[in-house]
Amino acid sequence: MAGGGKIPHPGEVTLAHHGVLFLDELPEFPRQVLEVLRQPIEDGQVTISRVNAVYTYPSRFMLVASMNPCPCGFFNDPAHECSCTDAEIKRYLRKISGPLLDRIDIHIGIPQVKYEEMISSAAAETSTSIAIRVKAARRRQSERLTGTGIFCNAQMNHRQLRELCPMRVEAQTLLHSAFEKMKLNARSYDRIVKVSQTIADLAGAEEIASPHMAEAIQLRVAMAENKL
Repeated sequence: MAGGGKIPHPGEVTLAHHGVLFLDELPEFPRQVLEVLRQPIEDGQVTISRVNAVYTYPSRFMLVASMNPCPCGFFNDPAHECSCTDAEIKRYLRKISGPLLDRIDIHIGIPQVKYEEMISSAAAETSTSIAIRVKAARRRQSERLTGTGIFCNAQMNHRQLRELCPMRVEAQTLLHSAFEKMKLNARSYDRIVKVSQTIADLAGAEEIASPHMAEAIQLRVAMAENKL
C-alpha cells in the first residue's frame, strides 16, 4: 500500500497521487495496512525508512472506501433482519480505527435501493447540470485560494480556514453546539469547515450559512450514528 522493498518503490498511495484511491470492503484489509494510510492522508506524502536512506514519495490522493454496516450486511436495514450479534458487529467495526475514520471527511450510510426507485421515471438532476455546478464551485475555490499555493478547500490548513472561510453567526453557533454534544476534536473542526465551505461553494453562497454547516456536520457524524 505504502510501497517499500529492498529497493524502495512507490506503493498504491503514490500511484494514486492527484487521483482517487478506492478501497472496497474496507474492513477486510489487514489493520496494519489500513493504519499505513494515516500519514499520507494527513501529510500528502509517505516516508519509507531504510538503513542507508529515507525515501519520501508524494501521496496527495482522494480516498474513497466502502464497507458493509456489519458482517451480514443488514444491520439497520428495515427490509432484512440482521443475523449478527452485537459482539460481531462491534468487532467488525473496530477493524477501522478511530484515528483513520477521523481522517475521512465524509461518512455516508447508503440504504438498499428499492425496486420502485430503480424503475422510476421521475426526472433527476443530469450529469451535465451537476458538472456545471462543480466547475463553478471550482472557480470560486480557485479565486479564494489565489496566491496560497494550494488549489482546493481540502488542502487548507487551520489558519487559512479562519482567514478565508467566512461563517455566519448561526453557522458558528450550530458548529459550537455540535462540538459540545458530540465531543468532536480539532481535526473534526477543520474537516467540517472544509466540507461546509465546499457545500457553500456548490450552492453559490458567499458565506457558510447554517444549512451548509448542518449538512457538513451530518456527513461527519453519520458513521458514529450507525455504530452500536
